[in-house]
Amino acid sequence: MDLLLLQIDPIAFNLGPIPVHWYGLLIVSGIILAYFVGQREAMKRGLPEEFLADLLLWAVPISIVCARIYYVTMRWDYYGQNPEKIIEIWNGGIAIHGALIGAFITAYIFTRKRNISFLKVADIAAPSILIGQIIGRWGNFMNQEAYGGPVSREFLENLRLPDWIINQMYVEELGTYVHPTFLYESVWNFIGLIILLVLRKVNLNRGEIFFGYIIWYSFGRFYIEGMRTDSLYLVGDLRSAQVVSIIGIIVGLVAIIYRRITVKPAVKYLDD
Repeated sequence: MDLLLLQIDPIAFNLGPIPVHWYGLLIVSGIILAYFVGQREAMKRGLPEEFLADLLLWAVPISIVCARIYYVTMRWDYYGQNPEKIIEIWNGGIAIHGALIGAFITAYIFTRKRNISFLKVADIAAPSILIGQIIGRWGNFMNQEAYGGPVSREFLENLRLPDWIINQMYVEELGTYVHPTFLYESVWNFIGLIILLVLRKVNLNRGEIFFGYIIWYSFGRFYIEGMRTDSLYLVGDLRSAQVVSIIGIIVGLVAIIYRRITVKPAVKYLDD
């Protein structure tokens, strides 16, 4: 059978003239699952029932806008010459780091307005953020994007991957198979999710689950980004995602150490 016939169509179905992409369905599915997981924990930790839903109503659209702004900024050499393309988000071009920055800023302002600890909410939400990222990366798989450099089919078979993944990793334009970096990051985030759920039981100081998430995700993203062929660059060969990842690791470590030294008595995750 022709290999191309085995590859996955990025369009799940059509609503009349409107194509519905797998990417969008997976992103929405990730947000919904992340919400229900986060809501369950938020109820245990004493947050108002409507709090997380209200936060998402602001955070999701703002995150999408910030993800686009981040991407456009990093590709300004193109968008500066084609400003009419800036709003064409449906043609692709969003960055997870932009979305995270937008979400964190929104959550910080929102929690201040509601007089609720930002770090308390961030600790509750951190595993949910990873859930969204785990599922969202499979949208990249469906679109055949966010992949790495060339590899052989034998290499992918040695990873014990099923044929439906291996076939999708053949990029016709390149005429070769590629590293499934979407899968590497998805698996890395899944391991991080398990670790964060375990750390909840350890009862760390407030904020340390959130900062742990930043450190874990940034560490994995730094190395996986180095394998990708579609990176955004600051200058020369300096990949923006790697720079942000290094900053994230430093900020996470410094925040944990600083708060351990200065916050006395320390508020624990399970103190509620």
